[in-house]
Amino acid sequence: MELIIRKAGTGDLPGILDIYNEAVLNTVATFDTVPRTLEQQTEWYGQHGDAYPILVAEREGRVIGWASANRYSDRLAYARTAELSLYIHAEYRGLGLGKRLLGRILEEGKSAGLHTVLSRIAEGNDSSIHLHRVYGFDMVGTMRQVGYKFDRLLDVIIMQKLL
Repeated sequence: MELIIRKAGTGDLPGILDIYNEAVLNTVATFDTVPRTLEQQTEWYGQHGDAYPILVAEREGRVIGWASANRYSDRLAYARTAELSLYIHAEYRGLGLGKRLLGRILEEGKSAGLHTVLSRIAEGNDSSIHLHRVYGFDMVGTMRQVGYKFDRLLDVIIMQKLL
């Protein structure tokens, strides 16, 4: 079946939430440790608007991945900088979907007027680091032992791309 990548709507929030909460419970892709509620995800969605796009990957009417450009800071000088989020349903990881979503969210971000995109990647996530390098992200720093999840302290690598 055909894969569709499109802008997310409020009807996509349950699918986005399912994918995100699976990552919360089973991965270090996010440092959230408690699953989100639909109310929290709806509030998150409302913080984006045209300046910070959200995309979903859909197959047979099911959301199987999503990407978003998130406000980096509420200080106005950072308005053209975003932090990237990219999550793939567990059944579809490793099939190239992340690559397609990342390419599209960067295009959408540039069209929306963003200039800089940042990603924070937990240590050990070599596939994510590789994917970011494919799209021209540079490693700009490492924050040492800033996260604690699954009974261990984790470093976070910061990657950056100028659009």
